[in-house]
Amino acid sequence: MADELPKAYDPHDVEDRSYKKWEEKGYFHASSNPNKKPYSIVIPPPNITGILHMGHALNDTIQDILVRFKRMQDFETEWMPGTDHAGIATQNVVERKLAKEGKKRHDLGREKFVEEVWKWREEYGSTIIRQLKKLGASCDWQRTRFTMDEGLSDSVLEVFVRLYEKGLIYRGNYIINWCPRCQTALSDEESQHKDLDGMLYYIKYPVKGPGARGQGPDEEFIVVATTRPETMLGDVAVAINPKDKRYKGLKDKKVILPILERELKVIEDTMVDLKFGTGALKVTPAHDPVDFGLSLKHGLEQINIMNDDATINANGGDYEGMDRFEAREAILVELKERGLFVKSEAHRHAVGHCYRCHTVVEPRLSPQWFVKMKPLAEPAIKAVEDGRIKFYPERWTKVYLDWMYNIRDWCISRQIWWGHRLPVYYCKQCVAGAGSRGQGPGASKDDWKTGVIVAKTKPEKCPKCGSTDIEQDPDVLDTWFSSWLWPFSTFGWPNKTEELKYFYPTNALVTAQEIIFFWVARMIMAGMEFMGDIPFKDVYIHGTVRDITGTKMSKSLGNVIDPLDMIKKYGTDALRFSIISITAQGQDVFLSEGKFELGRNFANKIWNASRFILMNLKPEDIRVDLCEFFKKEDLSFPDRWILSRFYSTLGYVGKCLDEYKFNEAANSIYEFFWHEFCDWYIEMVKLSITEKRTQVILYKILEKSLRMLHPFMPFVTEEIWQKLPRERSGGDDSIMVQPWPHLQSQMISGDTEAKMQHMIEIVTAIRNIRSVWNIDPKTTINAILNIHKPEDEKILSDVADIIRKLSRVSDIKIGKFPKPKSSAVSVVRDIEVYVPLEGLIDFEKEKARIKKEEARIDKEIASITSRLSDENFTSKAPEEIVKKQSDYKEELVLQIQKLRDNLKNLDK
Repeated sequence: MADELPKAYDPHDVEDRSYKKWEEKGYFHASSNPNKKPYSIVIPPPNITGILHMGHALNDTIQDILVRFKRMQDFETEWMPGTDHAGIATQNVVERKLAKEGKKRHDLGREKFVEEVWKWREEYGSTIIRQLKKLGASCDWQRTRFTMDEGLSDSVLEVFVRLYEKGLIYRGNYIINWCPRCQTALSDEESQHKDLDGMLYYIKYPVKGPGARGQGPDEEFIVVATTRPETMLGDVAVAINPKDKRYKGLKDKKVILPILERELKVIEDTMVDLKFGTGALKVTPAHDPVDFGLSLKHGLEQINIMNDDATINANGGDYEGMDRFEAREAILVELKERGLFVKSEAHRHAVGHCYRCHTVVEPRLSPQWFVKMKPLAEPAIKAVEDGRIKFYPERWTKVYLDWMYNIRDWCISRQIWWGHRLPVYYCKQCVAGAGSRGQGPGASKDDWKTGVIVAKTKPEKCPKCGSTDIEQDPDVLDTWFSSWLWPFSTFGWPNKTEELKYFYPTNALVTAQEIIFFWVARMIMAGMEFMGDIPFKDVYIHGTVRDITGTKMSKSLGNVIDPLDMIKKYGTDALRFSIISITAQGQDVFLSEGKFELGRNFANKIWNASRFILMNLKPEDIRVDLCEFFKKEDLSFPDRWILSRFYSTLGYVGKCLDEYKFNEAANSIYEFFWHEFCDWYIEMVKLSITEKRTQVILYKILEKSLRMLHPFMPFVTEEIWQKLPRERSGGDDSIMVQPWPHLQSQMISGDTEAKMQHMIEIVTAIRNIRSVWNIDPKTTINAILNIHKPEDEKILSDVADIIRKLSRVSDIKIGKFPKPKSSAVSVVRDIEVYVPLEGLIDFEKEKARIKKEEARIDKEIASITSRLSDENFTSKAPEEIVKKQSDYKEELVLQIQKLRDNLKNLDK
């Protein structure tokens, strides 16, 4: 007898112990190995502020499945872990901590504040790493990187300098997205647009001079429409379309800006939309990207009216010091008092919000640093178009390409203190001589370069004038400027390390759809630019984890399911298997706590089946080569069937994993192990379990199934593996370093599988008849199979004994037979299955029971029909919920039809 497993599986007794052993043995570590093919993945680095959520659980389980699978396939497998410094997010966290102590970052000063952030990182920054270990992630923790560690920081500086020297980084005074809460610029991707119900305000602007023609009954005004009245304080012109006949007489006129009484030009431009508002556009170059473009074209002044915190500055007159939204209301009041307010109307429009704090973003003119993206995008576009990089699902290819074709320059400077400081220095003497470092109307193209020195280290003196009065730019780089280098900076670039040569390009990237533009596209551009090669071959985009109603999980809604709570309650394997089995390729995941019972129950099933087999195993009987055994032994039909089904499943699982169809792989394993191996094969061979033939098959299927299951459920498979007979398990070696089972195609027989499936359907039909008619399992019954094809008669006659045993039938007749009176009927393909009921049931009681059940189902169908015809329900409920209701109704309709058929059969 082999080592016995405890009666019940306790994941908490197993998981930490197994993981510690894996780490101590160095199983996760990989290095350059000329004798093996490399397989590498870089983890999407979680923020150091982060804690494990279901999105991480899904993402990292998928990666771990791939890594464990490839490791077992004898690849030198590297899963590079690390964390992101998360500039804005981390600074916000530390600022909140200081606020509780009654301090602000400016009270500490830059240097002391950054020290505080590093202290916070040391204390809390590894939380997410510990949690990933709880998930079973087999990352190469010896290589753990941080986007601000010394090596990665050097990569960032190197890239900035190279791009600058190539003319791809520049400084300019442009409209950017400004977060007043974080008080920093944001890239276009970091300004997330949400549709909001706002207002469109119509305001009269007086027209100056005699003969002025305006719009409406009062000829001395022109009416403009705006969603942001507060920005009128920065107006410098009113624009009209030259094709607009309403304003023919206004060309070259002047209008008066209400409240501030400033004279404004009237300009003509074909880009003005005749259909929006009144067709007259107020032009505010410092606070609108379209207006900024008009100002450059028409040589207009740019007046910034806001401070960093979105309060009105001195350019706003009496409104100075007011918050932007407070100023909006006050301006509307004054306009009404002056008789210049016409009307307001509801207007739904997209408004940018900060991706970190969700504050409404303010378009604002600001001197910032940018990367020219068009030249970088071209090779990255080709890499996807020619198939060197593939997206899974394929539909994301179009999303990626559409964005890349229309890519805009990337604003990379941030006005915060935590992050990689720009390697930009200014010679104060040269700058003072030039007057300004900015770029505005009238400035020459390269004026901004005056006094600018870009270098990885601070220069001792100005290379132009020799002055030592040099200061560094206070801005830091966008967090994504370090992340876009991740696939090669983590392996030591710009140094040409052995690991970089061996593991780059990586094989796959697993990530979420929301960072395709933030991260995926930029990594491809960086890889092509600095490595001359793609950063990864495959990009797998998984869906979003939502609650069971289809709502995205969030703390504010209270619908978050904490993966660590689920691990504590059900075990890690249960969480991993459950979430993977319900996640179709690229589709969103609809999750409830009850879903984790599937994985928990499956882990228990694996444990119990393994325990049963090991309790009955004689180690001396299983020391055989399966291929030789298969050739020589006269294996039974069930033996040949289960071997065929195992290898068919193994082949399908491998194919699914290669194609990133993780749920199909998981469900295929589940179906094989639970239903085919446990429910059918083990039941069929219980009487012959002591025979060598059965011992060998049971053992071989179990140990190979454990290896096939391991990438999905590493802990329960490891624990059982260690109890297998040592001679056949490679001593104390872990299952994770065992080879993936070899596919023995010669053992697959479609004919054997088809015959057994036929037999299973017959047995299932007889069992269902027992269940439907409430026949006691201990009561013996007879069965008649009415055959229409001679080949079916031969197939089923060969397995009649198995059918009899599994169905608990005392007598089974196979051939051509009429239906006996008062028989239950089930149709399996072309075969009628009859079970005579005479003497087995009380017919009158059964009729009453069926009628009662029929009435109950009728009532339920009526209720669901009413719900599905209610537009309130069908329009508001998630599509999946509506479909479930519709599918359930179909099931009930089938149930009631069966009941009615059964009732008819009683009288025949």
